[in-house]
Amino acid sequence: MTGGIDMSVNASDLAGEAATSEGETGLISIAEASEGLGVTPRTLRFYEDKGLIAPQRIGGNRVYSHREMGRMQLILRGKRLGFSIREIAEFLSLYDTDSDPEQQEQTKRLLGHVRERLEELRHQRMALEETIGELEKIEQQAVAHIKRH
Repeated sequence: MTGGIDMSVNASDLAGEAATSEGETGLISIAEASEGLGVTPRTLRFYEDKGLIAPQRIGGNRVYSHREMGRMQLILRGKRLGFSIREIAEFLSLYDTDSDPEQQEQTKRLLGHVRERLEELRHQRMALEETIGELEKIEQQAVAHIKRH
């Protein structure tokens, strides 16, 4: 828990079988990481290029620690929730800093982003519910029409 916001991630839970093959080093290959996270190696390299993760290198090969797997889980969660790369980077900075004096301001910005996204999703839900209602009426009319003829 960081700054009152649950940013905890258990890499071994979400990484699945990949986390069990880590051995003594606690590091996994890009293939194991991508499989465990359900993404492609290209996706991992993309987020590395964006500076959101920083896998270690051993002999030129990328290897991922629990920390990087946790960061990727936060990134993927953020993307699922519709946040931009920039917003996800802000969230990750909260994950990284426990005692940063700017954390209170960052947390307020995070809260603002979350509230904005919630409002967008609520509007989308209302529009979807309206559309579903209209389609259900059309469906009922079509069924009634078919039964009459």
